[in-house]
This record gives sequence, C-alpha cells and structure tokens, in this order.
Amino acid sequence: MAHPKSRISKQRKRKRRTHYKLTAPNVVICQSTGEPHLRHRAYEDAEGNLYYRGKLFNKVAEE
Repeated sequence: MAHPKSRISKQRKRKRRTHYKLTAPNVVICQSTGEPHLRHRAYEDAEGNLYYRGKLFNKVAEE
C-alpha cells in the first residue's frame, strides 16, 4: 500500500474540505393544488389527500 511522504496538516485538510457544500432541496409549487412539495415525491394537501405529479393518487375516506 502507498504511504504519504509527509503528513497533511490540519489546515491543509480543512481547506480542501471547504468545497463540500450542501445544496438546497428543489421545492416546487403544485399547479393543481398550490401546495409546496419536493420534486418526484408524493405529497399530501391540507385535507390529507395524497397527490403525485399533480394528480390525485389516494383520497382520504370521509368519516
């Protein structure tokens, strides 16, 4: 196995790691319900109905 010729300092290691960043999730507004949701995910509206791609996927049974 290869061994490093010299130890990498903490400062140099941390400088390299500063470029690892998180990206904000893609939140979109549904055109049919107006609910914000993540793309490619099923989501519920205020009544509890389940929607996917703007279409009603599963309706809550009314009691």
